[in-house]
Amino acid sequence: MGGAMALHLTAILFAQKREPPPIDLTDIPTATVEATLQPEEQPTPPPEEVVTPPPPEPDATPEFREETTPPPRQPKQTIKPIKAPVVGRAGPMSISSAKALAVYSPRPPYPYEARSRKITGSGVCVVTVDTGSGSVSSATMAVSLGNAILDNAATNTFKNWRFKPGTVSKVKIPITFTMAGASY
Repeated sequence: MGGAMALHLTAILFAQKREPPPIDLTDIPTATVEATLQPEEQPTPPPEEVVTPPPPEPDATPEFREETTPPPRQPKQTIKPIKAPVVGRAGPMSISSAKALAVYSPRPPYPYEARSRKITGSGVCVVTVDTGSGSVSSATMAVSLGNAILDNAATNTFKNWRFKPGTVSKVKIPITFTMAGASY
């Protein structure tokens, strides 16, 4: 115990900072320097005279004259507005009609797991659309693709679809997954 105490006290003594002795500045001679600055006087150059050209003579006629004939008249073109498809009320609709009203319709990805196992299938997804916003509120498989992986890929993608508001309420989307990819 005594050895440990001695070791600690030795470490504490070495850890303390020792300040060097102060430097004696009394032997340094002092000197005073006086300096004055006097501005040099340079003569200011006289301002340069600006020569203005004489005004043009009022009787002189210009050499060139710009013609001021109006451009030829163009016949008025009438633009006919494009009419949107007439939809009586929002209701169920097939995919061919709904594609025209779809604002955003990404293709479902073919999941790697299904592609690597060469799983294919065909089915029908029924999409319910909120007529006020045009967004898909639910997507269910009416006819399964034959595999849960493909069914989930299709329904998750169709939930992201967007339609023109007030145009459709339900859409039946036939979908087929082949080794070439998804088609609807």
